[in-house]
Amino acid sequence: MPLTADAQGVYPIAPTPFHDDGAIDNASIDRLVDFYLAIGATGITVLGQLGEAPKLTHAEGVAVATHMIRRAPTLPVIVGVSAPGFAAMRELTQEVMAAGAAGVMIAPPNTLRTDDQIVTYYRQAVQAIGADVPFVLQDYPLTFSVQITPGVIRRIVAELPSCVMLKHEDWPGLEKISTLRAWEREGAMRHIAILCGNNGLFLDYEMARGADGANTGYAFPDMLCDVVRLAGSGEREAAHDLFDAHLPLLRYEQQPGVGLAVRKYLLMRRGLLGSAALRQPAPALTAAARAEVEHLLARLARHDPRARLAAV
Repeated sequence: MPLTADAQGVYPIAPTPFHDDGAIDNASIDRLVDFYLAIGATGITVLGQLGEAPKLTHAEGVAVATHMIRRAPTLPVIVGVSAPGFAAMRELTQEVMAAGAAGVMIAPPNTLRTDDQIVTYYRQAVQAIGADVPFVLQDYPLTFSVQITPGVIRRIVAELPSCVMLKHEDWPGLEKISTLRAWEREGAMRHIAILCGNNGLFLDYEMARGADGANTGYAFPDMLCDVVRLAGSGEREAAHDLFDAHLPLLRYEQQPGVGLAVRKYLLMRRGLLGSAALRQPAPALTAAARAEVEHLLARLARHDPRARLAAV
């Protein structure tokens, strides 16, 4: 099921579940994948920026990706393969593609500064992993400190046919989506899928600008699926109403550093993870932070019954 430029919908970024002792929790992987299937996700991304991939050994990363691929045989699975060097990227790509991955996601290293350096990096990455492997260009300057302009994206798309998706996480970035889609309409750039990350903070308007969906986390990915569906069917105000109800919790979960701890806590509260553990080194939620999350859940439950969770 190779990834194509026609991809759309929601590809949740799957966290890597751990037991309290740091061992990988395969039972929670199964629950997560089954949940993604049940809510109408159109794909899954594993070993992403918030999948704690750098804390996994190579063998663990392959094992987690393979487990998810086998658990979701009807969904395309994208695997993050970003690495300091191309040898590690090539090896991981070969193993996950052999296991049935739909494609890979590649983030730029933070050493890139010029447009030519960025294009050259992706050209070399494709040479390393193979031009037959579909890849997602991850554009997340807030984390990677690499500014990828629309013109650079167009150069990469023109030169590298295996680039089939942009994971759009620029902020502000709405004008970038509009620029890319305008070039497509003019015939100045071939079509690629644009799925948005950044915890879905701007998904309501990103869809209106021409995005195809979301490729991000959040503890309520079922809400993301609903917003994308409503936007696609022209129910704009209903999409905004639902999104607005979740925005305070989305914002809280997007906090740098502690955000993944919040997400895992919420996924545990929803019964999807057996533990909220992050692999060390990692921040821990304080009692005050947990109380704030519970307060936000209670407020959200007034508008979305999915947030009505059992008391702790």
